[in-house]
Amino acid sequence: MNVKKVVAVILFITIAIFSIYASYLLRFEFNIPDDFFNELVKHLPLIVFTKLLVFWYFNFFRGWWRFVSIYDAINITRSSFISTFFIMVYLYLIYGFYKMPRSAFIIDLFLFTILIFILRVSPRLLKESYGKFLGKKVIKKRVLIVGAGSAGQMIAREIKNNDKLHAEVVGFVDDDARKIKTKILGIPVIGSTEEIPIIAKDDEIDEIIIAIPSATKEEMQRIVEKCRESGVEYKITPGFGEILEGKLSVNRIRDVEIEDLLGRPPIQLKLAEIEKYLKDKVVLVTGAGGSIGGEIARQVSRYFPKNLIILDIAETPLFFIENHLKSTTTDLNLTTVIGDVKNIDKMEQLFKSHKPDIVIHAAAYKHVPMMELNPDEAIWNNIFGTKVIADLSCKYEADKFILISTDKAVNPTNIMGATKRISELYIKTFPDGIKTKFIIVRFGNVLGSNGSVIPIFKEQIKNGGPVTVTHPEVTRYFMTIPEAVQLVLQAGGIGKGGELFLLDMGEPVKILKLAEEMIRLSNFEPYKDIEIVFTGLRPGEKLYEELLLDEEGSTKTEYDKIWIAKQKPVDSDLILNIITELLEKSGSLNLSEIKDIMRRIIPNLK
Repeated sequence: MNVKKVVAVILFITIAIFSIYASYLLRFEFNIPDDFFNELVKHLPLIVFTKLLVFWYFNFFRGWWRFVSIYDAINITRSSFISTFFIMVYLYLIYGFYKMPRSAFIIDLFLFTILIFILRVSPRLLKESYGKFLGKKVIKKRVLIVGAGSAGQMIAREIKNNDKLHAEVVGFVDDDARKIKTKILGIPVIGSTEEIPIIAKDDEIDEIIIAIPSATKEEMQRIVEKCRESGVEYKITPGFGEILEGKLSVNRIRDVEIEDLLGRPPIQLKLAEIEKYLKDKVVLVTGAGGSIGGEIARQVSRYFPKNLIILDIAETPLFFIENHLKSTTTDLNLTTVIGDVKNIDKMEQLFKSHKPDIVIHAAAYKHVPMMELNPDEAIWNNIFGTKVIADLSCKYEADKFILISTDKAVNPTNIMGATKRISELYIKTFPDGIKTKFIIVRFGNVLGSNGSVIPIFKEQIKNGGPVTVTHPEVTRYFMTIPEAVQLVLQAGGIGKGGELFLLDMGEPVKILKLAEEMIRLSNFEPYKDIEIVFTGLRPGEKLYEELLLDEEGSTKTEYDKIWIAKQKPVDSDLILNIITELLEKSGSLNLSEIKDIMRRIIPNLK
């Protein structure tokens, strides 16, 4: 029990004794007969203990010094009536009210209730009056840190050492039983994460900081739910990467995002392997203005490339990634190229001038409904653009070519997925034994990518709804953008050529549940504050995505999140003929005719 609570209990007992004594004085007009007084003294411990027990049961002493609400007034009144009822029933059974006047207990009921309510509000009134009297009195924000590990300790140390933050760490909560009831940095570990709502009220917490970067998705969801129950503002520290780089600080603490609830434990990378094939190499990243391409460029820049070439046809996104790289990376030799991967002459000049060693091809059209309406553009950009960059990588003898593919290429039901599958098949037509090692990396949706469901939901919630979901049963795999790119770079490091790597996407996520959780994170209630409406599956859209074709199996690599798909041999001549036919006829054919041609190499195109 803390000091404030001890003081509260002592004051409570004092008021209980004073109230019953004053009630007797009023009842007997300030002249209590000796026999009545003696009986009162005899049963006084029972009366006080009963009141204390009932008020304790109804949590009167939690959050006692700061917060006062209508609920507190109701709680005090209820507790007074219940405790008085129990006392009078007991005394009636013992004495039949002989030498225990009922009117005195009725007076006590009202007097005690009033005095306790005054006691309850007095700390708040005194503090506000005291603050006004002093003028500049600074009230520090009371902080509870979830997680007493390295991240929590770094945050606690900064709060303790920085008076400008006007905050104090009241304690930690942690699920390691060995830490509970101990002190770290002189700060107590109060309890477990399950106790967050109780501790938040009991210790008058103003803000909760979640500092467990290693928490699993399930653990994080449970912790956030406990923070919600507390009714206190809660925030989260950034991921493991910033802790390792020593960048974690109070300034980087932010609101909890949906990515935090869908994330997974940090990836154990073999950084030496990644650095070995990227350091002092010329690295070309196509589609660098996009979500995946931009993150690839950011992560590649950390491995000391000889020259990093970022390429995209979109000027503004490329401008932003260029500025970011220049402002965050020192001594980076950066080349920015505005260009179209379909422009053979421009791409040839780029390869001839810079001779990239590593080519990571992320440029592609990805929006399914839009590509259904513009199939010719999907064919030219996704298939022909891949062919141009792959051919030039081979011609200029790049060490590695890494194609970024998608789960929509598996049993495709749309033009976008079909073009990505044909791109995969084209990569398989390059013979073994050539200098360039061709590698494919296939994964599902990434959280927060441009045009993906999460930014759309955020905008809809911001506008007051409704949030639109295509189907109540639709599911998708999700992975954070940094995690996907880390695994792409790792797969590139271990690839010997010819592999189709699959990234472990974890469990599929129901989009409806995702929408509901995002609404709650925005402090609204689904279906009450923000409506959710179902719009129906869009053209070419699946209820669920797959990562493997029926004929593909997979084998583990030494990395638990990277698998290799078993691939069937391909008919290179057929694939090349189909691609040629698609490129020649795509502008004059309708969607159905294009799909008929594609089915000759993708029989399961639906």
